[in-house]
Amino acid sequence: MSLVESATFTSTSKAIRTVSLPSGAYVLSLASLPSLYAASSSAPTNGVHLFDKTNLRAVATLPGHDDTVTCMRVVSNIAGSSRETLITSGKDAFIKVWDERAGSPAFQMSALSSGSRRPLLSCDVSPDGLTVAAGTVLQGDDASLLYWDPRNPAAPLRTHTYTHSDDITAVHFLKSQNSSQNVLLSASTDGLVCTTNPDEDDEDEAALNVGNWGCSIAQAGWIHGRSGPPGVWTASDMETFGTWSGELDMVEDVDIRQPSIHRRDFTWVTDYLIACHNNTVIPSNRDNDLSLFLGSNEGDIALITRSTLCDLNVPWSMERLWKLGHVGVVRSALWDERNNILLTGGEDSKLNAWPCPSLSSESSDLGSDKRESDSTDMDVDEEDRSPDRKKRRP
Repeated sequence: MSLVESATFTSTSKAIRTVSLPSGAYVLSLASLPSLYAASSSAPTNGVHLFDKTNLRAVATLPGHDDTVTCMRVVSNIAGSSRETLITSGKDAFIKVWDERAGSPAFQMSALSSGSRRPLLSCDVSPDGLTVAAGTVLQGDDASLLYWDPRNPAAPLRTHTYTHSDDITAVHFLKSQNSSQNVLLSASTDGLVCTTNPDEDDEDEAALNVGNWGCSIAQAGWIHGRSGPPGVWTASDMETFGTWSGELDMVEDVDIRQPSIHRRDFTWVTDYLIACHNNTVIPSNRDNDLSLFLGSNEGDIALITRSTLCDLNVPWSMERLWKLGHVGVVRSALWDERNNILLTGGEDSKLNAWPCPSLSSESSDLGSDKRESDSTDMDVDEEDRSPDRKKRRP
């Protein structure tokens, strides 16, 4: 797994805006609403903090969950509402659908059963907004996929208990489909990555494809291309990274710490994967929408891509580097392509906003001398503009 600098590589060493969460909490995850950014925090608050997109000013704090917030995302459609909506899951066994204007949940779904609770690790909403899925921790012999109709949230519609045999760490509905069938991707610490039909009551009939990685899976998601069925990416607890076909045949299995650059004037060493991002528009020089955010133990962040995921001999390309903004591990990264902003959060309680223009626009502008921060829509003082920029021509 080799890594090279892209022709438009840039390095930034000063964030546009920086804020800190209260009580020394970690920033666990990030999400983007139309006018707000949301950041979930670790104990002691387990809250969700809202920030104005124009200046990163703290607006409000949602009460969050009674235990760890395990997943947070914004969905475009739920229960018949087409308004972009924030949802969270927690180890308190609740999924909460938030009304951030009121500062409270609009409604919630519970994984409480017979007086016991099933802590939730992951959640997602189907493209039509009529199915909510969640993955539980292992309890006894069961780790379950739970499904609700959010229009009737009192109890799950169905439960699949045989798909996985350990904690279910990721669930993602396929957002772009050529058929009306819902497809759910799920991954677990049991090493399995699966696709299922969440609308099927019979769990044997619901199973579509299964891949066995043989190691604990911490993150997973879809990969979209210009043509053909979507693929899948996975990341393990051991800092390995995998790509899979739509039928869940493994394509690549590598140590994510392998891609590094060592030169007299520049060094980058990967220590961990922060997150993956699906680009809104696939750049003209690529056949896939996958971008990876990598972290260093010093708190720096790198963005890498690859022109094709089919030819393993093609090197990964380092597109961006953001440094000196965090101390220690960076837990989350959110690329707001609409506003040309990268938001990062870490174990140092810091939330940083960085310039991050679209790769698709740059692919047709090689050699341009435009400054990174000029492309952002966030309010930026002149003294906050980052001077640390490197450009290499092809």
